[in-house]
Amino acid sequence: MFYAWYEAPFTRLQIAGTDEGLKLVLFESSKQCRQSIPDDWVESTAKLAEPLRQIEAYFAGELTNFDLKLAPDGTDFQKRVWAVLSTIPYGETLTYGEVAKRIGQPTASRAVGAANGRNPISIIVPCHRVIGSSGKLVGFGGGVPTKSALLNLERQHSGMFA
Repeated sequence: MFYAWYEAPFTRLQIAGTDEGLKLVLFESSKQCRQSIPDDWVESTAKLAEPLRQIEAYFAGELTNFDLKLAPDGTDFQKRVWAVLSTIPYGETLTYGEVAKRIGQPTASRAVGAANGRNPISIIVPCHRVIGSSGKLVGFGGGVPTKSALLNLERQHSGMFA
C-alpha cells in the first residue's frame, strides 16, 4: 500500500492505494484514519500523483468529477451504497432515505447511514452529499463542520460548471 498526506484547506487527508486503485481518502480526524502507519505501507506521492492532482483541483474549484481507478474494500451492500453516492451530482445532496430507495431497499436508511459512515474514499465517493431527511447535516467521519465546508465549497463553485 502506498500512502501520502494532503493538506486540504480545512482538514488533513490520508490517501492510500495500490496498483489496483485508490483504497483510502480519509480525514485525519476520522476513526478510520491510520494514525500509526503500518510497516508494510510505503510513502509515495509519486505513486499517488494523479489522485493528489485531482484532489487539489477539486479544492481549487476546478474539478467536479473525479476520474480515478477505485478499489475500496467493503461488503456488497456497502459497495452498492457507495456506487449510488458516486452518482450524486457536484453541489447537490440526497437523503439517506433517497439513497436507500435508489439501491432498491427503501426501508434501509439506517443501513445506508452505516455504509455511508464506512466509506473509505471520502470526497471521491461523496458521502458528504448525504443529509438527514430533515435537511440537516448529520453524521460525518470528518465532522459536521467539514461536511458543511465541503458542501459550501461545491455550492460556491457549482454555478461555474452549469
